[in-house]
Amino acid sequence: MRVIVTGASSFMGRAAVRELAAGSRRSTGEPADPVQVEAVIRPDSPGRKALEGMEHVNIRPCLLEEIGALGKKTGLKQADAWLHLGWEGAGSANRQNPELQKKNIGYAMESLKAAAALGCGRFLFTGSQAEYGICRGPMREDGECYPVSEYGKDKLEVCLRAGEAADGLGLTYLHARVFSVYGPGDHPWSLISTCIDTYRQGGRMEMGPCTQLWNFLYVEEAARVLAKLLLGKTPGGVYNVAGEDTRPLKSYMEELYRLCGSKGSYVFGDRRPNAEGQVSLEPDLTKLKKALGFRQEISFAEGIRRTLEEL
Repeated sequence: MRVIVTGASSFMGRAAVRELAAGSRRSTGEPADPVQVEAVIRPDSPGRKALEGMEHVNIRPCLLEEIGALGKKTGLKQADAWLHLGWEGAGSANRQNPELQKKNIGYAMESLKAAAALGCGRFLFTGSQAEYGICRGPMREDGECYPVSEYGKDKLEVCLRAGEAADGLGLTYLHARVFSVYGPGDHPWSLISTCIDTYRQGGRMEMGPCTQLWNFLYVEEAARVLAKLLLGKTPGGVYNVAGEDTRPLKSYMEELYRLCGSKGSYVFGDRRPNAEGQVSLEPDLTKLKKALGFRQEISFAEGIRRTLEEL
């Protein structure tokens, strides 16, 4: 089996490539041929080194602007499935930039067409919790979405447009709404990374009230879910990808402080919310559990321990 992964050198991309390259037996639990990963990255990507030397991985430099011509640019002639993680401006500072965010809709749609041209049967797009926006109560895949940021609006637009276009292209379209993922190599501006860096230096972490519900999932488990969705026989559609441990964000932050050795200090206050606003996360995992039998295996404490070990 040959799988294309765009955004392969990103935080989530590296974990997904490792999981896919480990083989479909590990990801689906069924005997199958090894997975050959075609890792699509920017030609100047600083994350390239992390992919070099990986077994069953070919690096395919290609800009997202040219993704529609991936086959011509790289000589790739055929593939079985496509995991689309490529997205420009995913950081909080760019999530309200309408021009930048809307470009990504085009990149995703071109990727879908390129996947069909290369013979792919399945296409998995990584959406986001941001698609739900301000939502009261459990976030269900069939519920209404009220995205706040341009990032969330455009991820949702891809869901609607690509889901419809895939039928005409003969593709099974899967849309994974990924919630808060953390782990080694995470973006330095993420809440977990910022807290860890601040506490290691004995600094003071100033946060908002953190009274909203939150949910974290270790990156390795998130990658495993994506691989199972892509490589298995799961029906197309939208799937929440999150952990089973939903609780007030304040509880997570207090636990994180203890796991970091109670160094430095923190205060809950009136810090401004990010681009999505004061969101409360309560993912419903009924659909994912039915499709994959999902059970969270790596606790928050264990995930943080692994993250600290990599520093």
